[in-house]
Amino acid sequence: MQLAIFSRFFPSPTLARYTAKMFLSRTAAFLAGLVVILMTLDLLGESSRILAVPGNGEAELWTYVSLRLPQLVALFLPFSVLLATLVTFMTLNQNSEIVIFKGAGISAHQILAPMMLAGLLVAGLNFAFNERVLVRANTALDQWKKAEYYPIVPVYGGRGEVWVRAGPDLIHATRVEGTGPATKLVDVSIFHQVEDRLDEILRAATAVPDARGWKLSDVRRFDVESGRLTRDPALIFLSTAQPVQFTTQGVNGDHLSFADLRPAVAAMREAGKPTDALSAKLHHKIAGPLSAVLMPLLGAVAAFGLARSGKLFIRAVIGLALGFAYFVADNFAMAMADFGTYPPWAAAWAPFLLFLLVGEAVLFRTEE
Repeated sequence: MQLAIFSRFFPSPTLARYTAKMFLSRTAAFLAGLVVILMTLDLLGESSRILAVPGNGEAELWTYVSLRLPQLVALFLPFSVLLATLVTFMTLNQNSEIVIFKGAGISAHQILAPMMLAGLLVAGLNFAFNERVLVRANTALDQWKKAEYYPIVPVYGGRGEVWVRAGPDLIHATRVEGTGPATKLVDVSIFHQVEDRLDEILRAATAVPDARGWKLSDVRRFDVESGRLTRDPALIFLSTAQPVQFTTQGVNGDHLSFADLRPAVAAMREAGKPTDALSAKLHHKIAGPLSAVLMPLLGAVAAFGLARSGKLFIRAVIGLALGFAYFVADNFAMAMADFGTYPPWAAAWAPFLLFLLVGEAVLFRTEE
């Protein structure tokens, strides 16, 4: 049964390997070319700011390249897939190979199937790359830019600085680790007020949840009225602040992997905070890479054309326009999710499903 289904979509393994290889090699070539050119232009624009910091030199420029490169790869991979699709189809069309395939009884969907399967492979690699490399590069580069390219210690994972107000107290943590009872605040500052007047300032190396509030370690306690500074190895600070208040602030979907973002969204929803934008980004972490599967279908007009008019360049432009229209619709839907206008699942999946139907409609109308 499985062999019959495979032979139905891939009647010729040789042709399948041939077209998939053409598609993948052109995707890699376009991606490499775009990334090299754009990385060079970007580095020329940022190098003056990086080198303006005393002590920065060639090593810092290479650090910037290593952090910026994953962003460019993730950004331009879908465009590379689209361009590779069009060039592959135009080459097959110009060499009359499409006519030969059709003459051998191979349908349009069967010609597309190997490239869509190769697109699925690209989508899987893209998802893995985003999860393992991109989120870390986003975190490190944003932290470095925030420090205006001054030296910092890159910190991967966890959450950045957080401010929380609990009753009369204002609590600041440079870094937050863990969730729930395992939450840990690093480099903590607590500004305690009495009757709208600053009474004391507590600074601690770490703070962990306690039944009565928070347990501080390595505490420096400054009394504002007397100006007296005291130290304690440990201290229980009575507070109504809950761990969820720290772990649901400053959640940046670009800094978290799918596995980390999912519980973060659930925690925010549990805390009663708006989650539409982050939920849309969570869905888009899957829907985005899958655009590589859609591009061969949208670019098929360059291979089969509108009634095979013979105007190859015009058909290629139509395929390019369909591909760019998808990216515009995708970005627009995600922007609408940020404003709370679109449901999260619709913002992430509606453009993909819409253009899947458009591509199938064009293919059936012109070829099948």
